[in-house]
Amino acid sequence: MLNPSYPIETPRLLLRPFTMDDLDALHSFHSRPDVARYLYWDARTRDETKAALETKVGLAVLREEGGTLNIAVELRETGALIGDLSLFWRSPEHRQGEIGFVFHPAYHGRGLATEASREVLRLGFDDLGLHRIYGRCDARNTPSARLMERLGMRREAHFVENELFKGEWSDELVYGMLQREWNPAA
Repeated sequence: MLNPSYPIETPRLLLRPFTMDDLDALHSFHSRPDVARYLYWDARTRDETKAALETKVGLAVLREEGGTLNIAVELRETGALIGDLSLFWRSPEHRQGEIGFVFHPAYHGRGLATEASREVLRLGFDDLGLHRIYGRCDARNTPSARLMERLGMRREAHFVENELFKGEWSDELVYGMLQREWNPAA
């Protein structure tokens, strides 16, 4: 089980549980087609964002295998919700997890997603005791691939046309990191 001590503070961010007060801010980027382009859902209506948020509110603790931890990313300077982080507990037997991230495009290019995602890796490796954390993205999603590289994850696979994704065949990249490779100071 992983029950983070919230808020998690970084130099520029607060990582905290989602609340229903996050609806407008979350919808401001979950509703964008450019944000949803490489995600398994389409740009969300307000009602769809509300339903997703209702689920996220209940995922502030990672309780069991197959569970998900969802964390809101807030800019300390302004209090603005800028991102949505996930840690999926894929296998306790093999101590595997998966990282996920969605950030508002207005905050891209500042290192904020890297700063926040490092904390998710820390939670997975140091607090949950995972052996390996991986991340996946559409091969066309260059910003996500670069983020995983900045985190120190290595590209482990490039699957060619492995999924029929939103009506077209797409390639998938898989990045991974082992606990022994984790360097919190990087």
